[in-house]
Amino acid sequence: MRLVLAEDHALLRAGLIQLLEGNGFTILHAVDNEASLSAALLDPLAEAAVLDVRLPPSQTDEGLRAAIAVRAARPGFPVMVLSQYVEQLYARELLASGVGAVGYLLKDRVSDVAEFVDGVRRVAAGGTVLDPEVVATVMARQREEPLERLTPREREVLGLMAEGRSNAAIAGLLHVTDKAVAKHINSIFTKLDLPIGEDDHRRVRAVLAWLRV
Repeated sequence: MRLVLAEDHALLRAGLIQLLEGNGFTILHAVDNEASLSAALLDPLAEAAVLDVRLPPSQTDEGLRAAIAVRAARPGFPVMVLSQYVEQLYARELLASGVGAVGYLLKDRVSDVAEFVDGVRRVAAGGTVLDPEVVATVMARQREEPLERLTPREREVLGLMAEGRSNAAIAGLLHVTDKAVAKHINSIFTKLDLPIGEDDHRRVRAVLAWLRV
């Protein structure tokens, strides 16, 4: 898997290069500013990207805007965005296309190498991975329609879906069967009025609806 990496802090960038290359990824480009990132993302050999939300010159949302732009040009292009703080809006904007292969993690998660690498791999494979703190922030807010239709268990399942967990992983965490999880997910799709379609896209739409509360 050939990656574009964007991180303006030299030590963290070097650490990420070592970490990712040590786990089987190839760093095609490692950049530290918006202009270089935009150029790197044009490389047709790039298969995915790991980006800091904030990059020079303004240190606001350059990485996020680059991620949205590349996914507009190359729908479904896998992007893992790293952020210093929880910004629910960032996750919403990344998921707005309704297509998966998106990750949004706090930089603190990088210290958990196995979890971080697994997240990058899940995103590269087309999954959606949201930081547990984003999930917790949303779970703590008052629910609005149509999410108030969901049972507490269905909300729990949807929260785990937002973290990028597979049906089997959700079943293990909740100590229920895969069949029970599938039943909850189908109920979630129905209650959120999601049309019949590819399950991966419906999962993304369900998470996007959940993030809008």
